[in-house]
Formats: sequence, structure tokens, C-alpha cells
Amino acid sequence: MAGLTTHVLDTATGLPVSGLKIELWSADGQNRLAERVTNSDGRTDKPLVAADDAEDGFYEIRFFVEDYLKSFPKESPFFDLISIRFRYSAGRPHHHVPLLLSPFGYSTYRGS
Repeated sequence: MAGLTTHVLDTATGLPVSGLKIELWSADGQNRLAERVTNSDGRTDKPLVAADDAEDGFYEIRFFVEDYLKSFPKESPFFDLISIRFRYSAGRPHHHVPLLLSPFGYSTYRGS
């Protein structure tokens, strides 16, 4: 799938995170470009942006994690929103920016 994709995995349980709202924003925070919800595989059903529609530059993905983290009964959520800013290069047809999430930490990387 070309363009910009993501997925969310819970590293505490080893399972995909479903039902998580994700938004794609311009890096200046002025324009919401897409809104998606993760499916049962922790992925979105379509890219956040198609390769033909993406322009070179910085973008921000916002992962709304608070409701999901409330499912861990012993702790109040440590995070409510995780924001990842990155550079998109139109010369590279596919960018994948996953979120690996646990109740008290997260990581990401430029995937393939």
C-alpha cells in the first residue's frame, strides 16, 4: 500500500490495538488532513494519505490513546495523546510510521 500508513501494537499484551482514533495533521498544526480508526489488526483500512496526494514536508500523526489505556485497571493513563512528527519524502513512495505502545512508554520507527 503506497502513501503513508501506520499501525498500533500493544507491547504489554502483544496484541494489535483496535478502535484507536488517529489523525494526520500538517506540521504547523493548522490543518487536519485525515482521520482514521484502527481495525482489529491495529491498522487503518486505508492509508492516512495516498502517495499521489502526499507532498514533501513535515507531518504529524496524533494517536488518541487515553481511552485505550483506561482499559488497564490498576493505573490511570499516563498518556492521553501521542504525537509523532516526521518528514515525508515524495521520492519514497511508501512511508510507514507505527506506534508500539504500553501503559508507560511508546516507541516508533520508520517502517517499510
